[in-house]
Amino acid sequence: MNNKLKDKNLDFLFKVILKLETVEECYDFFEDLCTVPELKALSQRLHVAKMLDSRRVYSDIVQETGASTATISRVNRSLNYGCDGYRIVFDRLEQDEQENNEE
Repeated sequence: MNNKLKDKNLDFLFKVILKLETVEECYDFFEDLCTVPELKALSQRLHVAKMLDSRRVYSDIVQETGASTATISRVNRSLNYGCDGYRIVFDRLEQDEQENNEE
């Protein structure tokens, strides 16, 4: 993690997020915390990351998400040279899907 980013307020935010248990609780919390455009931007970046991780090309990503090529490039840089945060959640989602398919 970038030490310039780390502080008590962010630690508190992340601890609070980890207390959320359902998607509905997430909707309620994030609607109170963020503006609609902020939430849309976050979800768009995550969608872009998932598409890049699936080896989709920029033109497809622009068309499906409406993200700018600058946003796609920024997300791609994070996927390739970041802290592996996207990789952690994508791997865990894939593991959940596999476990659900086994049941």
